[in-house]
Amino acid sequence: MEMEKLDLDVRYAELSDLTFIDYLQKKNAEDLSFYPKQVFEREIPNERILLALVNNQHAGYLYHGSVSSQKPIKIHQACIEYDLRGNWYGAGLVGTLEDMGKLNAVHGISLRCGSDISANFFWKLMGFECISITAGGIRRMRDINTWFKELNPDLFSFDVLEPSSKKKDASIWAKRKKDKKQNSMLRGKALLEYRRTILEEHETN
Repeated sequence: MEMEKLDLDVRYAELSDLTFIDYLQKKNAEDLSFYPKQVFEREIPNERILLALVNNQHAGYLYHGSVSSQKPIKIHQACIEYDLRGNWYGAGLVGTLEDMGKLNAVHGISLRCGSDISANFFWKLMGFECISITAGGIRRMRDINTWFKELNPDLFSFDVLEPSSKKKDASIWAKRKKDKKQNSMLRGKALLEYRRTILEEHETN
């Protein structure tokens, strides 16, 4: 039996889409970096959130950084409704961003993805390559794969790595639930320093 064809439309999100975006982020909290609703509210007028609609119904979104020839475009979040995954609707969102990047002579697109998330396979299929692996936060104790795709090659070169598939381990975080000083919102060097401190405390106990 022939499957019904679903029509995909990609456009920039509007403020009326905010409830769906925040809902989908919270629904997939284990796989996504968290952003307060106010961030989306600010970024929608800046045209930083692409929305996927399937048969005129919300299907997913992609939140990206600035589109400038001076630096790669960063994908901050990308998410498709669970029951619509595997139909390449996510590819439609990414393809739209790639087209925007090429029109603006952007070198490439980068993103960070937890090592235990199935989306790593999707990014590889989309032609992204893993260029670095770093330690993630203390809450999940997983690695973070950095993926990159060149849009206008021959400007730079990167070593390509086999992405980490390390599973998350929440056991240390669970033991510290009563610690009011714990912080899951840290980023970059502050996050790594916090992780190092907690692990040293754990090893000495």
